Amino acid sequence: MGLLDELGKLAGQFASGQASDAQVHETYDRTARAVPQEDLAGGLAAAFRSDQTPPFQQMVTDLFNQSNPQQKAGLLNQLIAALGPQLSQTIAAGGLGSLAGTLSQGSVTPRQASQIQPEQVEVLAEQAAQQDPSIMDRAAGFYAQHPTLVKAIGAAALAFLMGRMSQGRR
Repeated sequence: MGLLDELGKLAGQFASGQASDAQVHETYDRTARAVPQEDLAGGLAAAFRSDQTPPFQQMVTDLFNQSNPQQKAGLLNQLIAALGPQLSQTIAAGGLGSLAGTLSQGSVTPRQASQIQPEQVEVLAEQAAQQDPSIMDRAAGFYAQHPTLVKAIGAAALAFLMGRMSQGRR
C-alpha cells in the first residue's frame, strides 16, 4: 500500500473511531517527511477552511502557542499584513488596545511576539481571515515550513489534512 492510500485509509479509520491519536500522529510524522512542502501546505490550508475541523483562528492560536518567538513573530507579521488598513479598527474593536503600539509599528519582533497572549492572536486571526481569506493559504505555507508544529492542530484536523492530501495527489 502506498503512502497516499494509507493516508486515505487512516483518515477514514479516524473518522469512524478506529484509529488512535497516536496512530494519526505517527502517520503524520512519516507523511511530513515524505511529501513536498507545498502538498503539506495545501492540506493544511484545506483543514483551515473546513467546517469539519476547528475554526482557523483556533488552529492558528494552537500553532502559535507551540511556536518559538521567531515563528510567533512570523505568524503575527502575516496577520498584520492581511489586516492592512483595517489593523487599527481591529485593535480598537477587538479589545486589543494594549497591542496598539506593538502592532502599529508594522512589524513584530520575536521579543514582542513572546508577550502577545493567545486570546489576542485568536482575535487577530479571525479578523484577518474575514478581511483577507488568502491569509489561510499564507499561514499554511508558513507552518508547512515547520511541519513538527502542525501536530498542534490536533489529531482530528491532522487526519482531515492527510485525507485531503491523499485525495489531491491521485
